[in-house]
Amino acid sequence: MAFQAPTAEDLGLYLGLDEIEGDRAALLILQAVSLCESVVKPLPDQATAVVLSVAGRAYVNPQQVSYETIGPMSVQRPTGSGGLYLTKADKAALKALAGRGGAFTVDPTPATADPSPTWPVDDAGFADEFEPGWGYS
Repeated sequence: MAFQAPTAEDLGLYLGLDEIEGDRAALLILQAVSLCESVVKPLPDQATAVVLSVAGRAYVNPQQVSYETIGPMSVQRPTGSGGLYLTKADKAALKALAGRGGAFTVDPTPATADPSPTWPVDDAGFADEFEPGWGYS
């Protein structure tokens, strides 16, 4: 099954909004999909969560406001909490969902490798000649 981008209604549900601007939400989802595809292409089926997260950040805080006061109420948001961007966690999640980014092992031994020694060995199992000073005569 191929990736299907979430809808504006999905974004509204994700954000807990009763009403959502459909055209704006659709544009942000489209842009979020494009950003996600800059990390992993094609997007895995489960990438919907990351796309909604990216689009949701931009939908609720498009100007990247970090501090706002209206009358007696004030709100401070973390720096970089708005606009359309991917966090390190978003990128890591996309890579993990695509099956990348985990630990792996590479065996450099050729398939034709033979475990027997390649140096000359005599019947006793020692090399034919020894350097002076090793205690062998």
